[in-house]
Amino acid sequence: MTNRTDMTRTSAGYFVSQETGIATDNPIATPQSSPPDILRCAYMELVVTDLAASREFYVDVLGLYVTEEDENTLYLRSTEEFIHHNLVLRKGEVAAVAAFSYRVRSPEELDRAVAFYTELGCDVRRSPDGFVKGVGDSVRVVDPLGFPYEFFYQSDHVERMSWRYDLHIPGELVRLDHFNQVTPDVPRAVKYMQDLGFRVTEDIQDEEGTVYAAWMRRKATVHDTAMTGGDGPRMHHVCFATHEKHNILAICDKLGALRRSDSIERGPGRHGVSNAFYLYLRDPDGHRVEVYTQDYYTGDPDNPVITWDVHDNQRRDWWGNPVVPSWYTDASLVLDLDGNPQPVHVRTDDSEMAVTIGADGFSYTRADENEGKLGNQL
Repeated sequence: MTNRTDMTRTSAGYFVSQETGIATDNPIATPQSSPPDILRCAYMELVVTDLAASREFYVDVLGLYVTEEDENTLYLRSTEEFIHHNLVLRKGEVAAVAAFSYRVRSPEELDRAVAFYTELGCDVRRSPDGFVKGVGDSVRVVDPLGFPYEFFYQSDHVERMSWRYDLHIPGELVRLDHFNQVTPDVPRAVKYMQDLGFRVTEDIQDEEGTVYAAWMRRKATVHDTAMTGGDGPRMHHVCFATHEKHNILAICDKLGALRRSDSIERGPGRHGVSNAFYLYLRDPDGHRVEVYTQDYYTGDPDNPVITWDVHDNQRRDWWGNPVVPSWYTDASLVLDLDGNPQPVHVRTDDSEMAVTIGADGFSYTRADENEGKLGNQL
């Protein structure tokens, strides 16, 4: 059971506490070695099957800047970035994620990453020259959850494009904000990420104690990554931030004008979790990309943890709009360090979709109601 006696219900309907209240009965052992000091999520390496189609989507439509490219690889960055890239698109046979990459505080943190993951018995590889262009000495691992993680410090510096207003578009993507990962056992993942130095900012639970998702940070925002309960390991989405809501609306208008509205999977809308304005897109390979703005500061040491009830229909969309089923079911494969797709393991805990979406496939259910917002219409 979730102990809500230690939580305070707010006027907005969610609960706050000083601790997550998330515990696991299947923990990953805590290493004796110190974890690397992670600064932020830095870039994602995606494998795409049609590089030209992906270039059109990410550069021509979304407006990311090209740092470097060749016939097989495209290095992209957002407006405010000064390191070499935030996104690597690499041509391959199977669409998947090759790396969730984090920047660390100093070169010495790479030694700590090697020791930390070696103690965990993970596949650990180090490349003094980096695994991709523009990034130096790097460590890549397959972590205990099956995800390919990278840690690096050195990166080539490139021009920050914030002052190039002559190049900006209405839907300008200004920085990489976060990753979102799908894993079967969220409490197990949370405990491991806490050992890695992450802090929980928000979560979704029910009164029985089932944890459906958790948001975790290193930088002082709502998250650098989130763990979403589902069949995994898979990548749910990669997210770029904009400055204002109108940037997201401009992206929707542009996609409509280009007759590419089928790229829009969900939104625009406002999340309850994170309080951010959002839009979810699917790229030509089906990789999910979120565009996001206006979350909140979390850097104080006593920043309260927010817990949402899974039956609060405003947790995923503050306006109460239902979540399309594909948002719960679809996600990208992830690769091991040899480029092979990782096996996907089935979640055995309750599914958020199953407990909140009605039989019509679109409506949600509340704990005290049998029909959802669209249930009387469909």
